[in-house]
Amino acid sequence: MIKKKALTAIGLMSGTSLDGIDAAVIKTDGEIIESVGVAATYPYENDLRNRLKALVGRPFKNDPFSVETVQGLTLAHVEAVNQLLKLSGKSHENIDIIGFHGQTIYHAPAQKVTYQIGDGALLAKKTRIKVVADFRSNDIAHGGQGAPLVPLFHKALSTALEKPLCILNIGGVANVTWLSPDGGILAFDTGPGNAVINDWVMETLGTEMDQGGMLAKSGTVDTSILVKMLKNSYFFKPYPKSLDRNDFNLELIRGLSPADGAATLTAFTASCIALAETKFPALPIRWLVAGGGRHNRCMMAELRKRLRSEVAPVETAGWQGDAVEAQAFGFLAVRSLYGMSLTVPATTGCDRPISGGVLFNF
Repeated sequence: MIKKKALTAIGLMSGTSLDGIDAAVIKTDGEIIESVGVAATYPYENDLRNRLKALVGRPFKNDPFSVETVQGLTLAHVEAVNQLLKLSGKSHENIDIIGFHGQTIYHAPAQKVTYQIGDGALLAKKTRIKVVADFRSNDIAHGGQGAPLVPLFHKALSTALEKPLCILNIGGVANVTWLSPDGGILAFDTGPGNAVINDWVMETLGTEMDQGGMLAKSGTVDTSILVKMLKNSYFFKPYPKSLDRNDFNLELIRGLSPADGAATLTAFTASCIALAETKFPALPIRWLVAGGGRHNRCMMAELRKRLRSEVAPVETAGWQGDAVEAQAFGFLAVRSLYGMSLTVPATTGCDRPISGGVLFNF
């Protein structure tokens, strides 16, 4: 068997929280992670964020507003790549591939559609680096959910860690990867993550997020509303399964104070994750938490209260918590180049291990 060459990749991830672009350097052959490099987050400018919000929740339409937004989004990713190259001391010639996730605006696997907007050809042309984009479509075409896509990267990162192990990402939507000692893997979206909390805080206070969970900490959980929220049919579906950012809304909590609403939504996200824990073949030794949700102290306290295993941020394993998903798309871009699977039946429900991604040359 010929050993695959390790490639240097930049991964780009813009999550459903609509906060900005995570960018990270990684060197890998698609199986072994040889090294991880610098990583950074580049917030969206307000105008671009507002334009993206106008597109979220509906299929993409090729109208002038949408086309201009795609171009603006792509140019923001170009700038992120340029800034990351400066930060790393590298040039475009030192990078073999970019993994460009794009911005999810609509995800409806039951309808066999998922839309991640972004112009891979433009990104390749502007950066003079090859780009892999459109990671989800092939999985959808083969019966998968198209999400979550990070589990195989979680597995590669966790080679030396004791198992059973859960890796939890709390972004706009929360997803979990369960790993067994014998190499088994399961993954699915647990429920909402930060998106509903962010929406609530914006609606009631006009701010982008509950910074550090301070608003939720000052409020009281409305347990009667929480019970109603947990009756959503999604929680009774078998995994693999995935969600759109807008599958959960604020209808049930309107009328609560801003603090009580934030407290109830934070408890809801944690409770959904606790429900997921009951589905695994074996209880994990610990939960490692990535994504923006791990900065929410109230969220982490709720998780520790509700989960039966140790809960810790991924930094305790030596990982870069804000960069895991960006690193994952660099990793997946390399796997795509080598024709390796990006998803397997136990992570998305696809009919067999499936590769994917579309390559754009400059």
